[in-house]
Amino acid sequence: MPLLILDRYLGAAVIGGTLLTLAVLLPLLGVFILADEMDAIGTGEYGLGAAMLFVTLSLPRYAYQVFPIATLIGALTGLGALAARSELVAMRAAGLSIARIVRGALLGGLALALTAVVVGEVVAPPAEQRAMALRTAAQTGDVVQMTGSGFWARDGNAFISIGGISPGAEIEDIRIFEVEGNWLRSVTHARRAFFRHQTWTLTEIRQTLLFADRMEVVEMEQAAWDSLLSPQLLRVIVVPPQVLPIWGLYRYVDYMRLTEQDPGPYQVAFWGKAVHPLLVLAMIFIAIPVLLGSARSTSTGTKVFFGIVIGIAFYLVSRTFAYLALLYQFNAALAALLPPLLFVLAALWVLRRVG
Repeated sequence: MPLLILDRYLGAAVIGGTLLTLAVLLPLLGVFILADEMDAIGTGEYGLGAAMLFVTLSLPRYAYQVFPIATLIGALTGLGALAARSELVAMRAAGLSIARIVRGALLGGLALALTAVVVGEVVAPPAEQRAMALRTAAQTGDVVQMTGSGFWARDGNAFISIGGISPGAEIEDIRIFEVEGNWLRSVTHARRAFFRHQTWTLTEIRQTLLFADRMEVVEMEQAAWDSLLSPQLLRVIVVPPQVLPIWGLYRYVDYMRLTEQDPGPYQVAFWGKAVHPLLVLAMIFIAIPVLLGSARSTSTGTKVFFGIVIGIAFYLVSRTFAYLALLYQFNAALAALLPPLLFVLAALWVLRRVG
């Protein structure tokens, strides 16, 4: 029982330090994002209020991206506070091994990793898509609007409902309502539409034609679609691959393979998201040797600085491997796994020396 209490105590220190770090980082990121948006303020109806709403909706994406580094700094801050009060020294003097300290910290890391998954898979994608749709509508006045059921657009005498937008301005679950005066003349449903050679093509179509005295249903495998809807507009409100949920990335990689397109960027993003929860745990593991390696001789502020340097180095190494995967067809899974593995091995080496 005492050991379980210590595990919870160490885990709570990591969680508290990470939440405090995020509470500092996210407002700073918000200020930087808002500064980037200043040049666009005044375009159309895009004012300061709309820009602040855009920033607010964009923050979950940035929170997800900085979560591993925030965890590293948070672990150093939270456990550093225990070291400053000599609590870690007392634990080790009482017979608690370094492995048990690592275990307790990683228990807190599991909760943080789960939180990161929820933010990255559930919160960030719809928030980012809504942010981009609101900004586009305010700046351009285009009639693409996002609702709980998807995107809506007006195209001449037709109203278009779009269930989903994939990267590359390919759209899914399309319903086209054509009206004449106050009368609905036809309803067309297509499973997917893609833009090739300056033309939209609908696939798996079911069209219902409405007449004064009857209704006809026509089914087609595919057909050209003459629409004023701009692919460029759709690209503006499509979230980048890194923000798509992992199941969306998996489906899109599979689709690009079937259509003989290069899935490289989406494979890299897929494996990056798959490894992301492990990064949170790896950052905590890396924090332990930084903390224990100089527990008495170095201030907590210096250790946090070392953590920031390690976090930046990790980011640069990860991006380098990602670019290698894209440029030289390097295995995307290996490119995502190698950086944290190298840093964890280095941390293990330091822990052996400390132990």
